[in-house]
Amino acid sequence: MGTELEPRVFRVTRGDLVAYAEASGDHNPIHQDDEVARSVGLPGVIAHGMYTMALAARYVEEWAGGRGRVATIGAKFTKPVPVPPEGADVEIAGVADDQGDERVVTLTVTCGGEQVLGRFKATLRD
Repeated sequence: MGTELEPRVFRVTRGDLVAYAEASGDHNPIHQDDEVARSVGLPGVIAHGMYTMALAARYVEEWAGGRGRVATIGAKFTKPVPVPPEGADVEIAGVADDQGDERVVTLTVTCGGEQVLGRFKATLRD
């Protein structure tokens, strides 16, 4: 069964995407320009996949008690996170479970009712 983690909502704004682009060096215009995003078949500006994953990692890290507790992290990018001018909510919930000698956290990460990260799994250090 495991321990259910308290669900949390992270608000993603276009300002967050600009800051992430500066920090990461990923200046792909699909993350900042609606016209470019639509020209490649997207609904508009989308969040960087790694930004979404970073939110999930932050969720686990804060639940686990701070920096240095997350040993590994992995997920599959399943859907983009559209970020309209008013922002978007990324909802995260999870379960922590002991599996052998590891503490494993699995998450459900959604936006607008759609799963945006699949098979999210993190292992924790003691």
